[in-house]
This record gives sequence, structure tokens and C-alpha cells, in this order.
Amino acid sequence: MNKDFFLIGHPRFIHAELAQIAEREGQRGAWQTLFAQPRFDLATCVAGDFAVAVRLPDGTIAMAVDRFAIRALCYRIVRGTLQFAGRADELADDSSEIDVQALFDYFHFHCIPSPTTIFKGISRLPPGHMARFEAGKLDVVPYWRPSFQETASPRFAELKEEFIHLLHQAVGRQLDGSKAACFLSGGTDSSTVAGMIGAVKGQPAATYSIGFEAEGYDEMAFARIAANRFGTEHHEYYVTPDDLVQGIPAVACHYDQPFGNSSALPAYYCARLAAQDGVSRILGGDGGDELFGGNTRYAKQRIFGWYDNVPGGLRRQLLEPVLANNLMAQLPGIGKARSYIQQARIPMPDRLQLYNLIHRLGVPDVFVPRFLAEVDLNRPLAHQQAVWASVQGNCSALNRQLAFDWRYTLAESDLPKIVGTTSLAGLDVGFPLLDDDLLAFSERLPTSYKLNGLRLRWFFKAALKGFLPDEIITKKKQGFGLPFGVWVIKHAALRTLAEESLRSLADRRILQGDFVDALFKRHLPAHPGYYGEMVWISMMLEQWLRGHRPEFSL
Repeated sequence: MNKDFFLIGHPRFIHAELAQIAEREGQRGAWQTLFAQPRFDLATCVAGDFAVAVRLPDGTIAMAVDRFAIRALCYRIVRGTLQFAGRADELADDSSEIDVQALFDYFHFHCIPSPTTIFKGISRLPPGHMARFEAGKLDVVPYWRPSFQETASPRFAELKEEFIHLLHQAVGRQLDGSKAACFLSGGTDSSTVAGMIGAVKGQPAATYSIGFEAEGYDEMAFARIAANRFGTEHHEYYVTPDDLVQGIPAVACHYDQPFGNSSALPAYYCARLAAQDGVSRILGGDGGDELFGGNTRYAKQRIFGWYDNVPGGLRRQLLEPVLANNLMAQLPGIGKARSYIQQARIPMPDRLQLYNLIHRLGVPDVFVPRFLAEVDLNRPLAHQQAVWASVQGNCSALNRQLAFDWRYTLAESDLPKIVGTTSLAGLDVGFPLLDDDLLAFSERLPTSYKLNGLRLRWFFKAALKGFLPDEIITKKKQGFGLPFGVWVIKHAALRTLAEESLRSLADRRILQGDFVDALFKRHLPAHPGYYGEMVWISMMLEQWLRGHRPEFSL
């Protein structure tokens, strides 16, 4: 932990003067110049992934992280001195207490969103933020916010040509001269990266894929289609329940705070496979869905948005009174219509609470009263509302959803998943689809080019038709989904690990013992895919606590 200069990642100075300073004096000189002179705007001067902290000549300490917080920066103030590091646990000591509110946030989000960390008094810079510590005072502000300026008269052919060029450029920027490799799930994004590596390098990529011997979860057939199309040097590994028993404690403890993304284990075994093959840097396809409109929830929320187009008088005087009449409930289709209107009337992002796992299970039924007495149940929603409102200017409902997902799906979940598991495997990682120029391109792409009617990522697929195999363009998204719930009810050692972990959380006075009993005896056997997620996030929390704070209890 250097008190004067800290830098991780791969920043790229796009301001000519700063680039020259970096070449002449090194990174530290360039960052000091950028932060010391008001004429330099960080958002227009630096690209790439980075987390940086530097002491300026006047004693001020300046910090910043990239737009997606691909690289993390944590900090705390101790006796008037600012300390910083890439991990929260590097700043924690024996006096650092577990933040109970952060535990509740974890169950809500399956991660702990910045600026909070699991430790009281230790914070993490949110994506696209910078901070200055001067005269004992810390000021944290955004230096970049999503801003959408849609092209008024789009021309598909011109946009396609630009898009292909930006993809080519983005992949080229992420290659470092070592063995060119990427994850390959068989989805649109990873297949695009695999094909573009071949186009940039003039030779095929090395690709690494994970499979599962579980019906409905294995996508290896699509990965093979992409590998065959681009002639990649293809490698496969099938994850087993025994792998989970062995890998869960190591992966859970590797993170600097509890982390519940269930794709972390498959990602780790895939990264380990690449490391064993001599790869030192691997590329991921994360970001395509969130930048170009590829998640099914975007279409679902558009359907709810249609209700806003119904005249107010018709809604208030006819539709809502009729559907609220219990005598009508027995008519075919009325129940679905009533549910649709009930959900459509809830504004975003509040509507998302209807799908949240712990809220559907019943918060008072899941947690012990002592635990709930120490938390603000509304804080996760307040956090989401602030992020929802942070998008600059007027933009479409879809673009606001995309920006929302840039924060929660990418910055707080999917990117830490890949960065964490690749580092555990000993690899560096890059994300070409999050290239700053591609990000700017997506911000000006028309909404209808992202979600055309109810057709997801229309432009992306249309622009790459002929490059990607048709089977991949038309397939449903899945990724490295983990059949944990299915396996945990069939594999004795995995069930023992899971059940014993959740009973430990009951002993710590977090989960209700009766809820844990019902979860394993009734809910999980009936719906393993759905309830398996609750088992997973609870188990990963307990495994993290064992490695970092084994004595913790309420």
C-alpha cells in the first residue's frame, strides 16, 4: 500500500500532452499533471480500465476509477490520514467491524454495491468517480455519467461499418502480444470476441469453454459452432459437483468481501483451464447485452411501459375499476390483466423489487428479528433510485435501463466476477466490448436499433450477420449458468456443504432456523433452480465469513 502512488489496470491517455508526459516521466507524472491542472478533464483525457491514487505536490491525494470500475479502489481515513488499496480486506484490521447493513445489501443485490463495503469505515469508489483528499476532508464526485445523444437520422450501412471498425480496434487494444485467448460460452458476445481476435491477429484465438452435464444448462454445442466457424484452438472443461465442493471455499474467500454471483465458479474453472494452457491474459465478452440491448428484461419492461400510452381517463375510469372488482376475477385472463396493471403502475426502478429474491421469499420470514432491527430495509431501493436518476439529460426508458445495468449488472456483479476469478487463476483479463469508443457509439445509437419492437440487440445482430453463425445469432442467452440447485439435491457432499453453511448463518443470528429447514426440506426439492439461488448466496456468505471473520455473530 504505497502512500504516494497506486495504479492498477491499463489506462490510456488520449490527451496528447498527457500521453507525452506519461512516455517521458511515467504514469505517476501524467496523473499528477492531470489532477493538478483544472484544464484537464479526466473523462476526455483518459480511457481504459484503471484504479489510481496519487499524492500531488501540495499534499492533496487524488483518486479515480474507470467508468465501469473494472479495477477497484478502496479507502478509509484513519486519524486524519487517507489509506487506499485495491481490496477492502487489505485496509481492514482487527478493529474493523462487519457492517450489518452491508450484509442485508448483499442478500438484496448478491453483492455489496459501492460505495459501501462489508467493513464499517472502509469505502469503495463507485464507477466513473474521482475523489480528492485535502486538509483532512474527502470529496467524492462523478467525473463521468451516462449521457445518450441518439443519432437523429441513422444510416444502417454507415453505422455498421463504423461498428465493425470499433470492434476490430477494441479487440486489438486488449491484446498484449501474449497468446491471444478468450472465454467462449457460445453466446453472441464471446463468439464475436473470438472471431475478432482472428481478424485482428491473422490467426485463430485460443478459446476456453465450460460445460455441465445437466439438462438445460449445457451450451457446449454452441461454443463448438463458434469454434468451428473461426477455427479456434478450442479447449473444454466440464464442471462437476465435486469441483464445486473443492472450489467454493477458495473462490468465496478470494474475494475481498462477500460475493454471490453463481457464475463465479464456472468462470474460475474456465480461467484455470486457460492458465494451465499457458495463457497469461484472457478476454471476456461481457458488456454486449448491456450496451446494445440484449437482455430479455428490456423487452419485458417495454411491455409494461405500453400501459403509459393508455389514456389516463380510460385507465382510471374503466380498466382499473373493472379489474379491481373481485367478481371479475373468475373470468379468463382477468388475473393476468390485473397483475399486468398492478406491475405497470409501479414506476422504475421500484418495479424491480417485485422480482427480488428475498422480497419474494418474505424478508421477515428469512431473517431473524435482531438482524432486521439493525438494518434499513429501504436502503437498497434508495440506492437504486439514485442510480436511476443519475443519467444525464432526457433519454428513452430503454437507455435508462441500460445505464442502470451498467452499474448493477456490470460494475457491481459481472465484472468483479471475472476479474476476481481470473486473478485467482493467475490471469489478467480485458473486456473489449466495454472499450470507451464502443461505449460512446452505444450512447448515440438509436433506441430502436437496440430494441426493435421486442427484438433484442437488433443492430448488433444485423451488423454481424454473416460474420457470426446464424445459430448463435438466433439462440437464447444463457452464459455460464450453474446447475447448482439441481446438483445440491442429488450430490451428498455438496448438499452437506450447503446445508451446514446455512445452519451456520442461523447460528450467527442472521437467517431464521425455520427458514433454513423449510428451504432444504420443501422449497429446494420442489424448485431447485429458483431456491438454489438463495442457498448459493447464503453459502457463499458463510464461506467468506469463515475465511475472513470466523468469530462474527449477532
